[in-house]
Amino acid sequence: MTETIDFATQARLVSQLAARTADEQLEAPTPCEAYAVRHLLGHLVGLTAAFQAAARKDLGPMTNVSPDTSVPDVESGWRTELDRNLVGMTEAWHAPEAWEGETQAGGVDLPAAIAGRIALNELVLHGWDLARATGQEYAPDTASLGVSYALLAPSAEGGDRGPFGPPVAVAADAPLLDQVVALSGRRPDWTPPAS
Repeated sequence: MTETIDFATQARLVSQLAARTADEQLEAPTPCEAYAVRHLLGHLVGLTAAFQAAARKDLGPMTNVSPDTSVPDVESGWRTELDRNLVGMTEAWHAPEAWEGETQAGGVDLPAAIAGRIALNELVLHGWDLARATGQEYAPDTASLGVSYALLAPSAEGGDRGPFGPPVAVAADAPLLDQVVALSGRRPDWTPPAS
């Protein structure tokens, strides 16, 4: 039987972070240099829809476009859309067949089992980005962090760049969240610049 990974806890956490993000925070900077909070949230709306389609092997416009082609933004009703997409993504990846065979995400063909792990990792890392940018507490579950660590660590050991740059050095006994954030090329001590 195909191993599935439960997205529910992390999806709920991202939903809660978004719900507590005030409209006046939408222009605030994030750890993703090119993104304000509004762009990060727009990216989350888009990626949750795209990875839902990837899980269902519904390949096409949602899955064959690189996320780097434009800077995403939020539209009216983004909270409702994000919540709906998070639920849909969780349900889609709950099905064992979602993890079987090949799929596509961001214009890249890849094994579905890897795509699912990338999808969860996106929620973990962008949840951290949103929490840091908006001054919220962030404590992902250990299982989700473990998936992210297992996905990111091999690239770091091979000297590859993380999604946002080369891995950042942290203490060997750093908390698992800090290790995951650092493996992605982010600085775990990032705080918004003083205005």
